[in-house]
Amino acid sequence: MGDKSPKSNQKKSTQKQSKVSSADQKKKQAVAAKSAASSKKK
Repeated sequence: MGDKSPKSNQKKSTQKQSKVSSADQKKKQAVAAKSAASSKKK
């Protein structure tokens, strides 16, 4: 019953968002590392 309270719903949605954002950051870091490595070769 308590799962349907707005607070718990908000918690779930924020956890999903943080997971997505952390995955996004990892991707961006990987891209940045690749671009940095390629620019060093030049």
